[in-house]
Amino acid sequence: MKLKFKKQQYQTNAVDSVADCFAGQPNTTGIKYRIDPGKVAAGVPQQRTIHGEDGFKNEDIALTQSALLENIHRVQQRQNLPLSASLVSNRVCPINLDVEMETGTGKTYCYVKTMFELNQRYGWSKFIVVVPSIAIREGVFKSLEITAEHFLEEYKKCARFFIYNSKQLHNLESFSSDAGINVMVINVQAFAARGAENRRIYEELDDFQSRKPIDVIKKNRPILILDEPQKMEGAQTLKSLEEFNALMVLRYSATHKTTHNKIHRLDALDAYNQKLVKKIAVRGISVKGLTGT
Repeated sequence: MKLKFKKQQYQTNAVDSVADCFAGQPNTTGIKYRIDPGKVAAGVPQQRTIHGEDGFKNEDIALTQSALLENIHRVQQRQNLPLSASLVSNRVCPINLDVEMETGTGKTYCYVKTMFELNQRYGWSKFIVVVPSIAIREGVFKSLEITAEHFLEEYKKCARFFIYNSKQLHNLESFSSDAGINVMVINVQAFAARGAENRRIYEELDDFQSRKPIDVIKKNRPILILDEPQKMEGAQTLKSLEEFNALMVLRYSATHKTTHNKIHRLDALDAYNQKLVKKIAVRGISVKGLTGT
């Protein structure tokens, strides 16, 4: 059975909220760098033979901080969101954007579409979706599968996507060397847990040409997309996220615990008023973050 996806304006609005923050950024594709070939140890089977030396990374953000903040203000103003006093920077990344979307309104669809939109407008092509559990990881991967044809029709491009597996590191080679849209899905335990298997991402591996997987990842300046970030705010997790050398961090949740630069809000009341959910439960009334006069 073929699934049909209908364009929804509220989802388009969420995508534009992110993409419009970077208005004025040049559209630059195919920024090349030399992939570290590593060292081939005698007698050690390799996961892949590298046939070329070119990798393709995300271009750096060319906008000044003031220009970026001005763009963010425009996005916030059209949604009556409080204006950010400054860019909220942290050790993970200097650019952190929050997207608030009520559960059941197509959050995953929105951030997948956002990848295609950012690629179309600005040429960025390397994305990593970070999730708090294996169950969510599998759900995200399934969403990428079932929406592939839909986005091919809309953007005339396919995304290459895979689940990070420390025993299948050839996927990282393709992630680095492919110039198209590439998406890696990874659960937080794969890089922030203490087990030996989970630490492989930080170790020089004989079957990976004596390289560290994290070093190969960070060369791409990936855009990190955190799904349910409030579940990934432990000290060890945040410290580990610093290693990814992210170009920016996009956080998607219905219940953000920590606020950064909030650029979009579709809360429970909005969703109900737009008939996107059937009912909401109200325990008490507390009005926050409105810019009404």
